[in-house]
This record gives sequence, C-alpha cells and structure tokens, in this order.
Amino acid sequence: MLLTHYAKETLQRIVSTLVNKNDEIHNFIDMLNHTISNVQVNSSNAISELDEEFDGLYSVLHEMKGSMANTIQQEEARKIQALQDQLSQCSRALEGSEELLELAVQSLDIKNPVDLLEAARQIKDSVTVASAFRLSLKPKVSDSMTHMMVDFALEKRMLQAVKFLPVPKAPEIDVAACLVADNCITISWRMPEEDSRIDHFVLEYRKTNFDGLPRMKGEQHWEVVDYIKATQYTLSGLKFDTKYMNLRVQACNKAVAGEYSDPVTLETKAFVFSLDSTSSHLNLKVEDTYVEWDPTGGKGQEKIKGKENKNSGQNLLLKSNRRSNTASPKRSTNSPRTSARGSRDRFAGESYTVLGDTAVESGQHYWEVRAQKDCKSYSVGVTYRNPGKFDQLGKTNSSWCIHVNNWLQTTFSAKHNNKAKTLDMPVPDRIGIYCDFDGGQLSFYNASSKALLHTFRTKFTQPLLPGFMIWCGGLTVSTGLQVPSAVKTLQKSENGLGGSTTSLNNVA
Repeated sequence: MLLTHYAKETLQRIVSTLVNKNDEIHNFIDMLNHTISNVQVNSSNAISELDEEFDGLYSVLHEMKGSMANTIQQEEARKIQALQDQLSQCSRALEGSEELLELAVQSLDIKNPVDLLEAARQIKDSVTVASAFRLSLKPKVSDSMTHMMVDFALEKRMLQAVKFLPVPKAPEIDVAACLVADNCITISWRMPEEDSRIDHFVLEYRKTNFDGLPRMKGEQHWEVVDYIKATQYTLSGLKFDTKYMNLRVQACNKAVAGEYSDPVTLETKAFVFSLDSTSSHLNLKVEDTYVEWDPTGGKGQEKIKGKENKNSGQNLLLKSNRRSNTASPKRSTNSPRTSARGSRDRFAGESYTVLGDTAVESGQHYWEVRAQKDCKSYSVGVTYRNPGKFDQLGKTNSSWCIHVNNWLQTTFSAKHNNKAKTLDMPVPDRIGIYCDFDGGQLSFYNASSKALLHTFRTKFTQPLLPGFMIWCGGLTVSTGLQVPSAVKTLQKSENGLGGSTTSLNNVA
C-alpha cells in the first residue's frame, strides 16, 4: 500500500515536471515563431530604408550635377561676354585707325610745305590719342574650361567602400550593480567592447510573476525609456504589484538599434494584498484597498449603539491607489482572494474590522495606511488568522495594533491583549507598518518622516493577517511597497534612538 502511494506521488511529481517543461517549450515555440515573423517584417523594412537612402543619394547627385552644369554655363556666358566686349573695342579702334591711315596717305600728296607740315602735325596728334594704340591685343579671358572639371575618383572609392552601418553589440547588464530599493530600480550595464558610434541606449522593463525566461503569453507589454545617454538609469516611483521585474537594454547609433541584452529578472520583494471583503463587518464598504464606514449596512444584524447611530451621517470616502495587477509573496493558505479566515462568519457587533487577504508567514514586509482627516476612530495592525467574529484589534492576545480615537478628544495608543500604552506624539497623516515575522517585531512609523511610533516584540507562532478597524470614516491601504531604506536603518539602531518598545506581555 505504501509502495503504491509512493509510486503515485512519484508519478504526480513527474507529471507536474513534464507539464511545466511542456509549458516552457510551448512558450519558447511561440517566441521563435514571433521572432521569425519579426525577421521577415524587419528585413522588408530594411530594404525599404535602403531604397530610401539610395534614392536620397541619387537625388543629391542629380541636384549637384544640375548645379555644377549651371555654374559651367554661367562661366561660359561670362567669358563670351568679356570676349565680345573686347571684340567690339577692337572693331572701333580698327575703324579709327583705318581712317587715320587713309588721311595720312592723302596728306602725302600735299605740295605746299606749310600745308604738309600742318597736316602732319594734326595726324600725329590724332595718332597719339587713337584708341588703337591703347588697346591690349591679348584676350581678357582664356578659352580654357579646365577649372570647371571634376574628378570623382575619391568619391567613387568612398562610395564603393560604403557598407552597412555596424549594428551595435548587445549591452551586458551588470546584475551585481543593480539595486532594488525604496520602490526604485537602479540598473547598470556596459558594452562588451568600446564603440564610439553609440548615440544612446533604450531601457525596457515589465512586471511579471515568473522568475524564469520572459514568456510570450500572459505578460504585460514592455515599458520603454528612450534616449538614455549614460550606462545607468534609475526607475523611480514604481508600484511593485508583481513578484519580479524583467529588464533589458539595447544600444543605438545614429541609424540602427542593436540587439537587446539578455533580459534580467529582479525580485521586487514587496508585500501585496487586498482587503478581504468576505471578512468585513457589514457596516463596512470594501473595495480592493479602500474601506469606509457605512451605517446602513448593519440593518440585518444587531442594533448599533446609540452613540454610533448618532454619527451615522458621517460617511467618509477615500480613493484607493490600488495596483492594476495582483500578486504577493505569500498568499493565505485558505483560498486567497475569497477568505483568508476560512469559513468563519463576518465580523459582527462592535468589531468594525476587515482583514487583508494575504498572510505574512516569513520575511520582512511593509505597508501604509492613510485615514480620512475627520475619521472618528480607527486601528491598524495584525492578527493571527482566525480571530473571533466579535474580537477587536488589540483586545486579544493574538492581535497587535495602533489605535487612533478622535471622538470627543484625540487619543493615540498601542494596543495588545486588551492593554493600551499611550503614545505621546502627534498622529501622522500616514502610518507605515513594518513586520519582521522571523525577527518577532512589529513596528509602526510616521510614513512621511519615517519616525518610529511604536514597536511590539514577540515570537509570532502563527501566520499574520493585516487588520483594519474603522468607525465613522475611511481608510486607504497602500501595498506593493518595499521596506524603506530609512526603516531598515532605524531597525538597526531602534533601541538607542528612542521611540516606544514593548514586549508581548508588557503593555502598560
């Protein structure tokens, strides 16, 4: 019998392994088919771009040819005009010279010496001022056009040497230098070899719940950060609502982008949960990470006390900054997203409480709560998985919380096992909750300044669920947050920096 059971378990493990492997192969086949399609499309695009480049080159050459031919024609017209002007001058000078020659020949026939002498003087004076003797008998311009010749031998050699622009090599992401902290990711990379033609880098990232290779199906689209000049970049203000983040980088020169780097998968280490509406008191309206007091919801249950009815008109609404994707480090083992407390009834009576749908079973986690400004009463903390339906946070030995009461006068206290310790400090707008399950520590902080408000120390023996009590007001819970660096630093020196610290059985 035991052998049969063992064989069945072995086969089940083999089946599970084969299913996972088949899933990986299917995903890889999808990726290969997608890559083939991309090769065809990108090849067609490359040919189109090549045609455009050569058409552009032809256009430039044609334009240059027309411009240079026009310059030659202008030079031809200039020279011809200069020679024609010189020709006209020569023609006029020749005409005047011929007239003087004819006059001189006629004067030789004069017999009277006096008249001959006068005629000779006049002809001499005319010859002195004649344009023919001031005329240059050298062409003003040359008939040569060699200065307008071109030699494209060098350009031809350059064109013949034209090749495809080298595609930049894929960058290499330096995983050791990457940092995930304070809901930011700093990623560093380097080129495998020096490349002076790199113009910029492109970073792409996407959220995932898989720690293996990126998958084609069931994945979010890549988010793009373009024109990064350095080899390091910080993504800030991220909402870590998945377990991991895929990142990849490509290098680009002026004309072409290289292959992407091998993608890296970084763990976000953020605690993600929603409010479990199936656990909530009927006087609470719950949606994802938003809860508000609703006095009309309890008509089907016991009558609400007069003091609470008196203030039933104070409905307060807080908008949630909830994530778009759902995932978390540890889901409660009792059907997450339905009821983290199993089949127990809703909270009832004066326990106006709702629980988170995800249990803390190990590690260090952090989340924040913001209350409406005029909220009358609320508590935030943790509890073991199965509190009683009438239990209130901090009034049992299995729950720990900070309680704020703004009814009549403001009180601020830490509660556990029905004992309260007054906290002599202002109530912050946002409260940060830090839970170190393995270290047995639950601390509350001013979420804005990271000042310590209070710390419980104990040994947690069961999984913990985030718990929230609200009366006459509303709460917004922020999840998907990493443990802030400031909180980590304070944890190391908490005992020496003040604040309030109590043990499990010592809440005064």
